[in-house]
Amino acid sequence: MKLQIKDLYVSIEGNMILKGLNLIVNGGETHAIMGPNGTGKSTLAQICMGHPSYKIESGDILLDDESIIEKTVDERSRMGIFLAMQNPIEVPGVTNFDFVKAAVQTRMKKAEHLRIGRFILKFEKASQDLKMGQGLAHRFLNQGFSGGEKKRNEILQMKMLNPKIAFLDEIDSGLDVDALKLVGENVTELKSPELGLVLITHYQRLLDYITPDFVHIMINGKIVMTGKDELINKIDQEGYDWVKKELGIEDEEVKPYSLGTCPSKH
Repeated sequence: MKLQIKDLYVSIEGNMILKGLNLIVNGGETHAIMGPNGTGKSTLAQICMGHPSYKIESGDILLDDESIIEKTVDERSRMGIFLAMQNPIEVPGVTNFDFVKAAVQTRMKKAEHLRIGRFILKFEKASQDLKMGQGLAHRFLNQGFSGGEKKRNEILQMKMLNPKIAFLDEIDSGLDVDALKLVGENVTELKSPELGLVLITHYQRLLDYITPDFVHIMINGKIVMTGKDELINKIDQEGYDWVKKELGIEDEEVKPYSLGTCPSKH
C-alpha cells in the first residue's frame, strides 16, 4: 500500500492553504507531521479524506498509483483511508455499535457477510482495550462524551475498520497522561506492514508513545524539512523559529475561513 501526494495545491474560500505539498507514505511506515498553527496540517488530512469544502487547484493524490481526487468520501473509506478527526462530532440517535457496524459493512465486498457474533466480540474487546466503560455500544455516537472519550472512540473505530492509510489529526489534544499512554499503546499495536500511519501533532508527548519513522515539518502549506527523532527534540526545545531562520521562510498572513461539517467515516 502506498499513498502519494504530488505537488498538491489546495484552497478554501479563495484562500490557498496547501502550496505544492509532496509526501509518500508506504505500508508499514509511521510519519509525524508537525508545524505551527494554520500551516495546513489538518487541511492535508481532510483533503485526503475528501472533505467537500476544500478545492484541489492542482496536483494529485494517488493510492497504489490510482488517483483518488475524483472519488467520494465513502469510496476513499472503502479503499482503506481513515481519518481520526481533531474534533469528532456528536450524532444523537445513532448508537456507537450501529455506526461502526454500518461502517464495517459498507467496506465489505458483495459476496461477504458480517459475522455478527465475531463482530460483537471484537467490538467489546476494542472497548475494553481503550477503557471505554460499560454500555458503550448503546450510547449515542460521541453524545455526552468527554474530549478524551471522543478521541479514544476514534481509535476504537480505527481498530474495527483496519484501514490501510490512517490519519490521526491531533489525536493527543484533550488527553491526560494516562489516556495518551492508552491511545499510544493501542495505535502501536495496530502497526503492521499493511498500515501507513500519519500523525498530525503539535507536541512531542504523543511521539513518546508512537514512534515515527519520519518527522516532517510543515510551514506555509508545504513540507520544508524531514528528519527523525532529532527534529522532535529540537522542536520541543526551540519551537519552529529556527526552521524559518535556517530556510529563510517568512511568516504569511492567513485569511480566516469557515469549515463545514466533517465527513463521516463511511
